Amino acid sequence: MMSFRDGRLSKLNVPMGIVRLIGEINQYKGKQEMYRQQSPQILDALRQVAFIQSTESSNAIEGITIQANRLKQLMEEKTTPRDRPEGEIAGYRDVLATIHASYDAISITPGVIRQLHRDLYKFTPAQGGIWKPADNTIGELKPDGTQVVRFNPVPACLTPGAMDELCESFNREFAVQQIDPLVLTGVFVLDFLCVHPFFDGNGRMARLLTLLLLYKFDYEIGRYISLEKLIEKTKESYYDTLYASSLGWHEGEHNMFPWLEYFLGIILAAYREFGDRASNLETSKGSKSKRIKEVINHFTGEFAISDIERVCPDISRPTIYRVMKELKEEGFIKVIEIGRNARWKIQK
Repeated sequence: MMSFRDGRLSKLNVPMGIVRLIGEINQYKGKQEMYRQQSPQILDALRQVAFIQSTESSNAIEGITIQANRLKQLMEEKTTPRDRPEGEIAGYRDVLATIHASYDAISITPGVIRQLHRDLYKFTPAQGGIWKPADNTIGELKPDGTQVVRFNPVPACLTPGAMDELCESFNREFAVQQIDPLVLTGVFVLDFLCVHPFFDGNGRMARLLTLLLLYKFDYEIGRYISLEKLIEKTKESYYDTLYASSLGWHEGEHNMFPWLEYFLGIILAAYREFGDRASNLETSKGSKSKRIKEVINHFTGEFAISDIERVCPDISRPTIYRVMKELKEEGFIKVIEIGRNARWKIQK
């Protein structure tokens, strides 16, 4: 909310570095549309991998991890959560699927944000969908075990009003379309994290809302390349830039640009990775062996023959078996579980 007050966004003197990031992102965005029209099967292959990676990485950032075989079963909805971490991952999976399928119909309102948070926790004993009942802090655990407060978010008693103001401000700017949509998305996420409206799950909600807003502005890169995975790889910069841009936030004197530069850098990195992966898949389209290897290379954790068949429906099972055997002999993959339900893994 503080980033929106007093017409601050319209007065921003945006650095040239950020202007260049936005321009490059928009160039890549046009290439994505070309692939969507000409090579939908390539996008489908990328989409399946990104969905799993996004769910896994967004939770891993918060220290929530499970075994690879359980992750796969949960993502395919072939099992039910059996503990708190699995419940949190299943909840993220469902909210992410909702955003992918219905982003255009999802309003940016406090009620909808609470509903998404409720769904995030529907498989856990925790009660989601309610604003924080008490004040919270954003802390850092030092190597010596001491906890240091990095930021004091909006107090619990002021959170409902802060979220009302944040959503109203965003929707007003969304309607007039005078602020660049990438900047608008970035500052909304920054303000959301500074409010920190929930007792738990704020980071995951911020990443889900990032995708929702980007999709509304036709930046659908998060469908094909996991933004959450890229954030996980640069987690230290993620927290450092959030901290830098939160200084002076309560007084409306904060510098948004450290966070915006990081945020836009992640989006640009995703578009670049998309270009590389889509190009590799397209180049290997004529060679079934290369296609299969490329698909396997995108899997996280264990996989089965059926996973390859789903991405490459035009390749026969005997051909997949033959290529798998060759890759095993090359030492590229190894079998984890033999038999009818054989499972494989990339050899490290």
